[in-house]
Amino acid sequence: MLVSPSIVAARYRAEIKQEIRSLGTQLKVVGLLAGDYGPSLTYATYTKNACEDLGISYELRTVARLGLEQAIIAANEDPNVHGIMVYYPIFGNEQDRYLKDVVDHRKDIEGLNSFWIRKLYQNERLVNDAGEGGKAVVPCTSLAIIKILEANGAYGASGTRPAEHKTVTIFNRSEVVGRPLALMMSNDGARVFSFDEHGPLLYENGQATETAVTRKEALAASDMVLTGVPSKTFPKIEADEISSHCIGLNFATVKNFTPEAEEKAELFIPRVGPVTVAMCMRNTLRLYRTYFGA
Repeated sequence: MLVSPSIVAARYRAEIKQEIRSLGTQLKVVGLLAGDYGPSLTYATYTKNACEDLGISYELRTVARLGLEQAIIAANEDPNVHGIMVYYPIFGNEQDRYLKDVVDHRKDIEGLNSFWIRKLYQNERLVNDAGEGGKAVVPCTSLAIIKILEANGAYGASGTRPAEHKTVTIFNRSEVVGRPLALMMSNDGARVFSFDEHGPLLYENGQATETAVTRKEALAASDMVLTGVPSKTFPKIEADEISSHCIGLNFATVKNFTPEAEEKAELFIPRVGPVTVAMCMRNTLRLYRTYFGA
């Protein structure tokens, strides 16, 4: 039986709402939107609704993409802003990576600034920044995927290696989702095959190595198949490529599995959006407590 992403998100929102009420202060998140990319507009709506539900003030600022850097800097410098969310893609190139680092890491609720990415890749789970404590934040979509898998019994919820003895295949190695996800799951004990247009890598214990594994071999061995390829030309996962005990999860904006593969999988999870937003709100609270709380 599928525990849907909406139910998982509702559980976390209830916890976050209670914590926010106990703060006795008004948190504020600013969303920065440059362009009319459909999924970004949807994500902005999700964020607005989640903030309103939790009692967080949310302001969407629509700017020209060439003015985005200054808009980020203004939000960084505003003492009344506690969290910043930029709706990517903006330029669709290395400039987007640069913009992620313009966001003050103390307000980076998406966990995409290099400060947080370095901590993730070094498996440092505490901030310990100039004597400041608290847990490090991680990219919210990658964390959302793990939380959904936990809720559905596909991933351990406790212990230092909750994915021990699991084999995972991920189609996506972006710095936003796929690569952090591979690192996180391998740090948790999984053997992770990571595919993108540059070929496969194997992640084990937080380290990547070259591998000659084929798509067919990786899929046949996998307990979980996680896909995030935003292209209609991606060869969809076929039913005969996966086992009947496999858990499938699609975090792309387009379907990466055939209907037959979705049906064959022991469990199929078609989206993660609501939980991603919940994890961003969780990061907002965590960053406030670490950097701005009394």
